[in-house]
Amino acid sequence: MPSSSATVLSIGECMVELARGADGRFSLAYGGDTFNTAVYLARAGISVGYATRLGDDPYSGGIIALAEAEAVDTRFVTRVAGRNAGLYLIETTPGGERSFHYWRERAPARELFDGDDATTLKEAMARAGIVYFSGITLSLYTDAGLDRFADALHHARSSGARIVMDGNFRPRGWDGGSTSGLERARAVFARFLRLSDIALPTLEDEHMLWGRAGASAVARRIADLGVREIALKMGADGGLLLVDGKETVVPCPAVVDAVDTTAAGDSFNAGYVAARLNGASPAEAALAGHRIAAVVIQHRGAVVPKSATDAVFGA
Repeated sequence: MPSSSATVLSIGECMVELARGADGRFSLAYGGDTFNTAVYLARAGISVGYATRLGDDPYSGGIIALAEAEAVDTRFVTRVAGRNAGLYLIETTPGGERSFHYWRERAPARELFDGDDATTLKEAMARAGIVYFSGITLSLYTDAGLDRFADALHHARSSGARIVMDGNFRPRGWDGGSTSGLERARAVFARFLRLSDIALPTLEDEHMLWGRAGASAVARRIADLGVREIALKMGADGGLLLVDGKETVVPCPAVVDAVDTTAAGDSFNAGYVAARLNGASPAEAALAGHRIAAVVIQHRGAVVPKSATDAVFGA
């Protein structure tokens, strides 16, 4: 992996977050899977930028203010007049598991690769050390937008960038998980995994998308698409690494009681990528991912207070 001076460019959508607290009331914050990872990467000392489209509403301004406060570069965030940021609401069970409800059909983030910004973003991706995106990112775009995104990833990879894909699958983003939606999602995921150097899937999501299979079979199916480094997240069971054909299980250092599992995978990904950029082995990186995720799930919301993660990141 390149040195920690390399820039990560994270691509996707950040939304307004409404999360129900213990008193039944909702608090307002901001989050989105690739945005969450960008924030935690920045806290780990990695130079990271975020690419998306937002509206000109006050809440879009709040997202930009949060990114800037977290040292996330916002040069590739475009604001669209007369539009609003998307919104999601989180309900959390007593055991910390969460469900999401979305209002985002007209969010500008869906048009990131449809406008004039696409050419500028393509060149920015080519200059990055790592380009990071997720399955949710892929669910945003039209077929034409996906074609432009794939072309930009080809260009970035040929320019020396490493491509990292988080296999975040949410059925709602793919026609509610209908048969046609699943078929399209499977085809799109396979297409973009073939462009990826590192895959960071979650076992539960893989089961929803492809059907139940053992962790080893899941990882090897992804490896068969040409991905050489895979860190499969398995919740409390730790992670399964498949790197250049060799499997390793990396258990969680400790089991913690979850308050809210929102951004567990996003923060793991940040810990993993940051550690790899700093020269750690995949197994060491997985441990780093487990440690930050353990902190994040003990707090409510996607972006937890910085004071909570300072100890993990050595601040």
